Amino acid sequence: MDILHLKYFVEVAKQRNFTKASQILLVSQPSISKMIKSLEEELNVTLLDRSERQIKLTDAGVLVYEQAVKILQSVEDVYSSINELVQVKKGTIKLGLMPTTGVLLFPNVLAGFKMEYPEIEIKMLEYSAKQLNHMVEQGEIDLGITVRPANSQLFETLPLLSEELVVLVDRDHELVDREAVRLSDLKDESFILLTEDYVLHDVVTQACMQSGFQPIVTYKSSMWDLIGEMVASKIGISLIPRSMVSRFNNRKIHAISISEPLIEWELVLIYRKNKYLSFAAREFIQYIQLKLL
Repeated sequence: MDILHLKYFVEVAKQRNFTKASQILLVSQPSISKMIKSLEEELNVTLLDRSERQIKLTDAGVLVYEQAVKILQSVEDVYSSINELVQVKKGTIKLGLMPTTGVLLFPNVLAGFKMEYPEIEIKMLEYSAKQLNHMVEQGEIDLGITVRPANSQLFETLPLLSEELVVLVDRDHELVDREAVRLSDLKDESFILLTEDYVLHDVVTQACMQSGFQPIVTYKSSMWDLIGEMVASKIGISLIPRSMVSRFNNRKIHAISISEPLIEWELVLIYRKNKYLSFAAREFIQYIQLKLL
């Protein structure tokens, strides 16, 4: 038994006539007769009383007809739902962001996407970059906005933003009048870093070691605002993405470029390789790509 069996049977039952049913279905009458006969043999019952000029349903035929109508309606609902999903563009996206990412990148992007796809819901969750990588890998979120490096064997990546890291110092610091410094110039400074949960912690630590010194870490925090306040209080210096400087509404701090080496902070959108992506997620990726052109 398949959908075609039921479709032919229902139409014959409605029309009470093979000829009318064949005209509506655009199928030859012998083909319909053969299909319904096959259905009767499979169920081992007679569905249609063919003894009169107008076909009638048997008791078994009435039962099968009622169930067949429900089944065909359910199938039609599936097609309608899929068509609605694709054409009306519905769905849900679980998007993981780092706490700073929404401020840097997404107010305008998300607003534009929402206007174009009002029926797609975006559930935004905030995690550190390392947590985001794990959650995308485990399938707990669809897409993640994280920082390079990302595992190229596990993830597809879409570059979003690249900017330099700068040194954040207090206004009375001896370096405040310098336009730029070498990272090695900071070897005797006290550093205030993000915690090990954040990729930026590793980026800064590795850059310092490649410049010939182990950074003296005075304090670690997961809160950007606290880092800014500690720098302003002359507890130490910090390395942050340039776009983050405007976040600190504090006249007691100042940003200085790093001339050597150039330390880049790259934001990327990641999603798991060889994993099914919903229609909504694929539309979001395409939208981001167009915005970046």
